[in-house]
Amino acid sequence: MRENLHVQEVNIQIELKRHWREIAGYLTTVLRTSGLGDVEAEELAILPGMEELSAMMYVNQYWKQDTYDVVVLDCAPTAESLRLVAMPTTLDWYMKHVFPMERRVFNAVRPLVNRVSPIELPADSYFANLGELFTKLEDIDQILEDARATSARLVSNAERMVLRETQRAFVYFLLHGLSVDRIIVNRVLPDEAAGSFLGGLRETPQRILSEMHTYFNPVPVHQVPMFQDEVIGVERLERLADVLQTIEPDPLTVSREERPYSFERHNGVHQVRVAMPFATKGEVGLFKKGDELVIEIGVLRRHVGLPRSIAALQPRRATFEGNTLVIELGEAP
Repeated sequence: MRENLHVQEVNIQIELKRHWREIAGYLTTVLRTSGLGDVEAEELAILPGMEELSAMMYVNQYWKQDTYDVVVLDCAPTAESLRLVAMPTTLDWYMKHVFPMERRVFNAVRPLVNRVSPIELPADSYFANLGELFTKLEDIDQILEDARATSARLVSNAERMVLRETQRAFVYFLLHGLSVDRIIVNRVLPDEAAGSFLGGLRETPQRILSEMHTYFNPVPVHQVPMFQDEVIGVERLERLADVLQTIEPDPLTVSREERPYSFERHNGVHQVRVAMPFATKGEVGLFKKGDELVIEIGVLRRHVGLPRSIAALQPRRATFEGNTLVIELGEAP
């Protein structure tokens, strides 16, 4: 703890009692009925996503109450982070389209079903708990998608597998409307290692760094050198902060509001919309490379990662709408 700095860690056991009491209680009861012991049932009642949603509740609360100048949410690895950004939209759809009907149906059939079923249907307090949770999360999707208020910073390593995970995260963050305004590549061997025993270990990461600059352009890719010691403790964190500040003097500022590309669907046709503010209306070259769409306009080349749902489609047509290149995708002929 330092002046003007508050660190908070989400403890799922505390959050279960605070936010998920009725939901976790009902799940525990059902699991006990299936033959599991008390401890096993309580452990399995912690569903995937509960911890992430609990963190979102705090972010929403601090935003609405204007508690802090800046809130930094340290996300888990890629799969959990993707689930985190998708949850608010999914929950909003469920609460508006499914929840009211589901609650009415359960209230109507509960007395009859509970007489004949070995497992009782959830009480109305279960649904009241769900409604209360949604209230605490309401509007969080708008905060996340507001490029003036929220930005995502992806931290990666200059390794092939880690790069693929970072590319996947980049695509899905954009797909869900978040603005990624910089990429931080961690633990890069410094120039001093070039003429030493570690020189060979430095060559491959340098090639991957070059690929990263090409792929994520125009989003800047910054490098953080590998330190001699593991970054643990306040003193070493301050050293890391000094390095980051040389990269960006005001690292808390949202430096990029425009998304480099987005995915839409118009009249049943999938479109990729790519910001091309400096491109002229000349011949556009398009080709697929794995799950990437590669765009060439003169000497300009842009790599666009595609979500899995449209990765098999092929580019059909490309047109300019102002400074935006609109690419239509379709099935291979």
